Amino acid sequence: MEADQPSPVGWPSAPAPGLAARPLERPRVRVVHVLLFAATALTTTVSGALASDVDPFSSPRALMRGLPYAATLLGILFLHESGHYLMCLRYRISASLPYFLPGPPLPIGTFGAFIRIRSRFPDRRALFDVGAAGPWAGFVVALAAYGIGLAWSTEVSAPSLSHRWLLGDSLLTAWLARVIVRGDSTNLVLHPVAYAGWLGLFVTSLNLLPAGQLDGGHVLYATVGRGTPRIAALLIAFLVWLGVRGWPGWLVWAVAITVLVSLGHPPTEDDRRPLDLRRQLAALATFVIFVITFVAEPFKLLP
Repeated sequence: MEADQPSPVGWPSAPAPGLAARPLERPRVRVVHVLLFAATALTTTVSGALASDVDPFSSPRALMRGLPYAATLLGILFLHESGHYLMCLRYRISASLPYFLPGPPLPIGTFGAFIRIRSRFPDRRALFDVGAAGPWAGFVVALAAYGIGLAWSTEVSAPSLSHRWLLGDSLLTAWLARVIVRGDSTNLVLHPVAYAGWLGLFVTSLNLLPAGQLDGGHVLYATVGRGTPRIAALLIAFLVWLGVRGWPGWLVWAVAITVLVSLGHPPTEDDRRPLDLRRQLAALATFVIFVITFVAEPFKLLP
């Protein structure tokens, strides 16, 4: 995920030919990144231990039970943000190192991660490459983690009652369950690696919502340019419908998307340069990833 870009007023000019913008922050500021990462590593490790039904505060060994989950989830988030960051380096766009956000140990231990992009995108091709690189990098790792974790998961005769909710399935996770465990994930006690992989795929779909300055909004703007109010209106209506009929969390996302859309998307330095055929095909593939990772009811409460 990327932070909001600055308003058009006061935008830095493009770097002179042969001179790279300084994407790294000053050394004294990097301490913030390290501290936030360490705090997020701790909260996700505690979260993973709790998900494994152990008391993480009883002993160091119990806390270590949360490491497989924490390492997998942090790895997915890190590679997602690294995809954005490396593309910023390629296009000499000024960007920060990733900021990791610790969260309450329940339910997942983190609010995600983001980078700050301070300078304007050169054109729509650069915007697409930066916007799509993160979801693609995170998706590949999350997919591998979920598949491997499924093979390590335990099948039970009935849904586990140790937690009062179940994870929903996307088209992709439902297919993987049929292929790997020859059934569905309802009667599986997910391995921590699979749980982190599921979250990584879910976060990928959230980031690819085609609105505002989310990754999906970047891809949409890069592909079709300005003038996508109908797409935003349809997305908001769809999320409201899902929130009313299923998971109430989509109502919160509908409000958030409304705010993001109202803020608009800043133009690139050269909006006239369209995507080439290769990037148009990649944009279509990115949309397919959004569709197959989207979970209509991500969390289901047990009766």
